[in-house]
Amino acid sequence: MAIGTSVIMRIEMDKTKVGFGQVISEITNAGGDVVAIDVIRASKESTIRDITVNVNDAEDGRLAKAVASLPGVRVVNVSDRTFLVHLGGKIETQPKVKITNRDDLSRVYTPGVARVCMAIHEDPAKAHTLTIKRNTVAVVSDGTAVLGLGDIGPYAAMPVMEGKAMLFKQLAGVDAFPICLDTKDTEEIIRTIKAIAPGFGGINLEDIGSPRCFEIEERLKAELDIPVFHDDQHGTAVVMLAGLINALRLVEKPIERVKAVLVGCGAAGTACSKILLSAGIGELICVDRQGALVPGRAYDNDNWNWLAERTNPNRLEGGVSDVIRGADVFIGVSRPGVLTAEDVKAMAPDPIVFAMANPEPEILPEVAEPYVRVMATGRGDYPNQINNVLCFPGMFRGALDCRATTINEEMKLAAARAIASVVTDDELNEMYVIPSTFNDKVVERVSRAVAAAAIETGVARRVPNDLR
Repeated sequence: MAIGTSVIMRIEMDKTKVGFGQVISEITNAGGDVVAIDVIRASKESTIRDITVNVNDAEDGRLAKAVASLPGVRVVNVSDRTFLVHLGGKIETQPKVKITNRDDLSRVYTPGVARVCMAIHEDPAKAHTLTIKRNTVAVVSDGTAVLGLGDIGPYAAMPVMEGKAMLFKQLAGVDAFPICLDTKDTEEIIRTIKAIAPGFGGINLEDIGSPRCFEIEERLKAELDIPVFHDDQHGTAVVMLAGLINALRLVEKPIERVKAVLVGCGAAGTACSKILLSAGIGELICVDRQGALVPGRAYDNDNWNWLAERTNPNRLEGGVSDVIRGADVFIGVSRPGVLTAEDVKAMAPDPIVFAMANPEPEILPEVAEPYVRVMATGRGDYPNQINNVLCFPGMFRGALDCRATTINEEMKLAAARAIASVVTDDELNEMYVIPSTFNDKVVERVSRAVAAAAIETGVARRVPNDLR
């Protein structure tokens, strides 16, 4: 499936040789969609224009060649608007106070800073109030599982981590910094993150391949006293559950009576399974390459063994088509084509399908639409997008506000319920079971719910004023 982009093409036209309508026709024939036209300079004989065109990546080069082939047309420059916003990176650091004289300098640096250093030396907990630690998260990746691109390395992962840092700041006021590690060694990753932890109030693990991501997260959670959160796992799980809560509310099915089939038992699938079990799902069947996980069987993957012992109480065997009959819910975190229209027709009345594989879901909404009651995907061009952005800003905002030592299951459940609560009874419908990523109520409700859950479960080191 081609990925869309937008380019700005600057062309110089000899008006005695070509008409502007011919240029537009050539762009359209080459697969482009003209969305804006700006005249840069014009005379009786010639004109220079900037033409903004939506185009698929695969057609980007062909578009410029097609326009340049017209008589009297010179393509001056083609700028990809996505690349333009990445020039020089997307984030920067800014001081919070100005240094305008010697007195300012002596307070923020030598000699005045020494007093602050000694105060923290005598009481390390003061680092939370006297340094950036109180509001700063490290976004850490080794570049081994970046989006749907796979193992592309730490350099290529940086634009994604920068983007995540932007979202932290814009949506939740959290200062985040991208850190991409040039190693795939599990022990070295753990050791490096532990070594840099004094400067951060939380660690957001991102795009680290399975199964190493499990050990890295578990070890860091055990060995650090700040929240460690692998967003590919738990962010996906939290938002999935939020959407499911509302979908079940719409079809009037209690979660305790629901049969769900989950396909894809990697990092995200394991986390989704765990949060569904914590939420009290009635029956859960996990399916992966070898078929349904069955209790009592031994698997090479430790996570599969854990899931097998806690799911599939009726010991169903086979692939998706074999276990989907009568299921109320399908949850996919696997690959395209896993679910068919026949499978959906075999589900219980008012079936709910969350096909979250990216960029192409397990079943296309157009195929499932005649048979499904509620459909969700991981994509923004369909309704009900399951997007991690709904979770991680508010999750860390709440954890930082109460200085949580960890992010536990109760905090994740609280976050899911808070996200779901943003959709009111009047708003709830088949096309709207999950709020927009830009709904300003999301971060506020999630952060407050997460902090409250942290306090209730004893992992908070302070109580925010609004929760006293």
